[in-house]
Amino acid sequence: MNSRFPKIGGLYAITPDLADTSELLDKTRQALIGGVRLVQYRNKTANGVLLREQAGLMRQLCNEFRVPLIINDHIDLALAVNADGVHVGWEDAGVVEARKHLGKNKIVGASCYNDLERARQAEREGADYVAFGAFFSSLTKPDAVSVSEYLIGQAKREISVPIVGIGGIRLTNARQVIASGCAAVAVCGDLFMSGNITAQAMRFTQLFAESRNLLTTN
Repeated sequence: MNSRFPKIGGLYAITPDLADTSELLDKTRQALIGGVRLVQYRNKTANGVLLREQAGLMRQLCNEFRVPLIINDHIDLALAVNADGVHVGWEDAGVVEARKHLGKNKIVGASCYNDLERARQAEREGADYVAFGAFFSSLTKPDAVSVSEYLIGQAKREISVPIVGIGGIRLTNARQVIASGCAAVAVCGDLFMSGNITAQAMRFTQLFAESRNLLTTN
């Protein structure tokens, strides 16, 4: 992993599909002020020109806060804007291909859904983190496979890279996802659609602080 950044953990912001670049940057800035530790740029509706424009500006913004910018799916886009890493799904290029193109000093994350063997394989192939989910139903992926807290506990015993929880995570249920062993929680709607993005990010961040306090007192 890129040595400029701390170990992956905390609130992981997944950007919403916004055609308005100014709105996207403003909302992301608010989230970063609130304590977001990683940002994944994902826009499933944008064309190539808009993807390149938004990703480049997001790169500048994340640099300002010294927070890693991860690009969803597009290795070529990550290379074009010199992003800090890429997140790949099972149907994308894969960890090996991403590592081949990005090199050893970039972050590569992998979606493992509810499949522990995929997580084992992703770690063997050089992933810096693995993501399990969906923990809960969500608007963006209502048909996503579900994952149990038991699976996270098993994964914690078998793999050493950080685990990211994703899928329908809200402030009201994030505590149990963190308690299950996830180092980070990936959030889109309950962060970017909240009335006060900075305050909401701070609330999520506080959950991680409380979790660390519990670990040190037990």
